[in-house]
Amino acid sequence: MFKIIRNSVLVLALATLPARAETFDLDSTHTSIMYSLNHLGFSTSRGIFREAQGRLVLDETSPEAGRLEVVVKTASVDAFDVGRSNSVKGDKFLDVEHFPEMRFVSTKIERTGSTTAKVTGDLSLHGITRPVTLDVVLVKKGKHPITGAQRGGFSATGLVKRSDFQILGFLPMVGDDVTITIDAEFGAS
Repeated sequence: MFKIIRNSVLVLALATLPARAETFDLDSTHTSIMYSLNHLGFSTSRGIFREAQGRLVLDETSPEAGRLEVVVKTASVDAFDVGRSNSVKGDKFLDVEHFPEMRFVSTKIERTGSTTAKVTGDLSLHGITRPVTLDVVLVKKGKHPITGAQRGGFSATGLVKRSDFQILGFLPMVGDDVTITIDAEFGAS
């Protein structure tokens, strides 16, 4: 009888423990990190970064305990035109020769709904680090239908002022506010 009670208590104790945190790596082939900003008041200029690596630690029972770190190769920027791409890579904007990476490291995750959160972190860009908050939506988490591995899909948006990072080319004619739009998939490590 004692053994049955002890085993029952053990099962109940284990059932109340939070799920362990899972670690996921960024799947760069299924990730888009895009930006947009005002171009001389006439249009919205857009671009995409094509090379990124990252890691996400996710605990669904305690999202605030999670962690996200993403590194983007600045030279991978594509502004959908060779001349404009070269301009964005140049010293008036990203200056990729001197600043080959930008990095985002989360400092706070705050759940705002059943599938939404605010993720605040330090964005290091152009030699300067500033806090940035992203509004994040969990699109789907589950087994990949082909590989069976755990996956997580997220979308996120945020706003940065490029002047905060001393990226001053053509201000104020070319917009200071840069909208960041991210669609990302992570796969279990």
